[in-house]
Amino acid sequence: MAQREDRQWSWEDGSGAVPGVILRLLPERVRTALSVGVSRGLRDVEEIRVRRDQPVQICAPGWEGFLTVQGRVTRRPAEGIVTPAAEVMHILQGLSQSSLYALEEELRRGYLTLPGGHRVGIAGRAVVAGGRVQSQVDITGLNFRVARPVLGVSRALAPWLLDAPGKPASVLVLSPPQCGKTTLLRDLAHHLSAGIWHPTVPPLKVAVVDERSELAGTFQGRRHHDLGPRTDVLDGCPKAEGMMMMVRSMSPDVLVTDEVGGEADIAALMEAVGSGVTVLASAHAAGLKEASGRPALRPLLEGRIFHRYVVLSRRQGPMTVEGVFDGAGRRLKSEGTSPVQRAGSDGRPRAGSPG
Repeated sequence: MAQREDRQWSWEDGSGAVPGVILRLLPERVRTALSVGVSRGLRDVEEIRVRRDQPVQICAPGWEGFLTVQGRVTRRPAEGIVTPAAEVMHILQGLSQSSLYALEEELRRGYLTLPGGHRVGIAGRAVVAGGRVQSQVDITGLNFRVARPVLGVSRALAPWLLDAPGKPASVLVLSPPQCGKTTLLRDLAHHLSAGIWHPTVPPLKVAVVDERSELAGTFQGRRHHDLGPRTDVLDGCPKAEGMMMMVRSMSPDVLVTDEVGGEADIAALMEAVGSGVTVLASAHAAGLKEASGRPALRPLLEGRIFHRYVVLSRRQGPMTVEGVFDGAGRRLKSEGTSPVQRAGSDGRPRAGSPG
């Protein structure tokens, strides 16, 4: 897609381009530059990438560039605001509340989750012991990924995701990063819990295992995303253990979890489906062929654990549906436009978020 050389854009606290929880962590020069461009511009900012001794990069659907002191986004790196090591360290101190020791687990995983489900990716020099990453030092890159709920996107897919009248199918959502997997799962949970997903489906008890605090955006016990009135959330728990905990203790009709891939995750998914619970999950893969080539995911496909597969991309914008397939891999729905463009009870387009 062609990109303009320069773009004016704007932000608003909370629901706009950059939420306040992210703005407060950015260097003052960057915050000031953002505020200068508030009057005109584009929403839907997905990422703010801060790199040591490099210009600040802004990414949104279909375009990217570097933030200038005038509040523009330009394709010319030399005009962008450069963040030195001291400012990167200042951001880290803000994330850790001045105690990098408090970030030890997040540095090991390579990311942390902010209130609201926003994620900060971290890149530096890995500290490895026994063949496993223990932490990171000398941090050089931070990627702020903006999460934004999009209500209504799952309803466009409802006719293809029914297992039987009144019963949603177990669904595995497949896509590369930032195509809307988490957004779709979040919206499915909300609508199934509220009983407004499909006319034949009654309100259901939903259990969400939110290992990375992205589905519910839980912070200090408060959910920042509305997952519905009949939803219980297990926050910060490893998926495999959490799925079994929720099935045994909360007796859900529907179990939701994000980005499965480990052997333990797969075993827990198979046990949950075997217990009669509808499972909604996601995994990184560009399609069924790629998923079947991954050893961890192959048992799910071969065993037909999921009765539906939804494949997403960004080909026509966030959450472009490349197809809906049944458990045998037969196509039920052809590729089409992004459901983001027709979501919402008011009929107006709504912006998506990275997944």
